[in-house]
Amino acid sequence: MHGYTPAKDDYANRMRRIEGQVRGIARMIDEDVYCIDVLTQIAAVTKALQSVSINLVEDHLGHCVVDAARQSPEEGDAKVKEAAEAIARLVRS
Repeated sequence: MHGYTPAKDDYANRMRRIEGQVRGIARMIDEDVYCIDVLTQIAAVTKALQSVSINLVEDHLGHCVVDAARQSPEEGDAKVKEAAEAIARLVRS
């Protein structure tokens, strides 16, 4: 079981809303909507994805990393390293 499993439906709903926002942006471009308005919507989608990412990191740390640390120090260290690399990718994006 993954850390996000208890909130899986919430995550799925949030991603469907984000998907709808992205389709809306594509429609805005098709309709030649003013560029600042398109950029505003892109910023909103970016913020929504960042929010999902932060929640997934929190779930991962609270479940997967904690469980691995309980198994052994080596497994805990490996999960912490994995989480740090994932966070670094998020920060760079």
